[in-house]
Amino acid sequence: MAMLASRALQRRHFIIGASALAASTALTPAGALAKPINHKSLDPVNPDILFGTTSSIWNDAGLNVNPAYTTEEAIKMIAAVGLQGIEFYSNGITNYLNRPLALKKLFDDAGITFIDASNGGHGMSTDFIDVAKIPKTINDHVAFVRDFLHPLGCDHFKINMGARPDGGPSPDQMKRLCNTLNELGRKTLEYGVRLSPHPHIWGPVERVEEVHAMLDGTDPKYVWLCADTGHLTLGGGDAVKIIDQYFSRLSEVHLKDTFAKYRGNKSTPTREQHAIASVYHNLGGGGVDFPGVFKILRDRHFKGWAIFDVDGPRKGDAGYDALGGNDRSKVDDYIAININYLRDVLGIKLPPQI
Repeated sequence: MAMLASRALQRRHFIIGASALAASTALTPAGALAKPINHKSLDPVNPDILFGTTSSIWNDAGLNVNPAYTTEEAIKMIAAVGLQGIEFYSNGITNYLNRPLALKKLFDDAGITFIDASNGGHGMSTDFIDVAKIPKTINDHVAFVRDFLHPLGCDHFKINMGARPDGGPSPDQMKRLCNTLNELGRKTLEYGVRLSPHPHIWGPVERVEEVHAMLDGTDPKYVWLCADTGHLTLGGGDAVKIIDQYFSRLSEVHLKDTFAKYRGNKSTPTREQHAIASVYHNLGGGGVDFPGVFKILRDRHFKGWAIFDVDGPRKGDAGYDALGGNDRSKVDDYIAININYLRDVLGIKLPPQI
């Protein structure tokens, strides 16, 4: 498939082939595909790194039912703070599932990019291990790519992979997971969308050896990697080494930190620990070597998204008591903390957030 033109993003930096182009154009109305925005360079070394956020920072604020920002408000807010795109979780796109181009217009009007949306909502099966559920998992994900992500012009699809089996995945379960990812990745690539599994604590791919097993057991043509720096660390891995080893398969980087005490851990912190106080941290928490991560992204010229994946402020979390008054002001403070880190420590050309 021909590359979509974009100096900053170069969205199609992989070869899909003529058959994929025929499939995608046949299924999408003429003129419906989104054109990428030519964003201004923010990184002082590599102009092809783009910076955004997931929606968790306002959807999870205070663990309340209602988000601190609506989808429409969040798009304007993220543009105003100088970030370039948003990767939504399912609760932020519910009202647009049947009208993706209406959502695209909101992003166009704000001058930012709809990066992609995570899986797992709207009745979608996320079981990559259970033989009885795998067909629905594949069909649900392909339909979401075809009907929503592809018309929005997304070039990758970040996915989680369901619940962790008791005791972790067996060799047979890991083999089924890899086979499912291969089959699904082959199908999503027909729409120009790279399947990008996201290793996540408490999921089937949690520990560092499982990350290696997933990537070594899948076909690089069909399965990419969303590298979450916090989750890789919490799973006992070294985010810098993993990103370096699998750089050629890197679709995007989730910028998440944790505490220094979790580096090189032999067991993953539990959900119960996380319920008391978050095991995640704003950038600068000491768990992740972000200068090391960005050295790789710069030296090897990564083309794609580096995005915050920070949970909203929560009582009991580190630094919570120093934040502003209501949920929205606390979210604004969290965004400011992370933007200030990128700007002050890593030299990213984002405006000051005070």
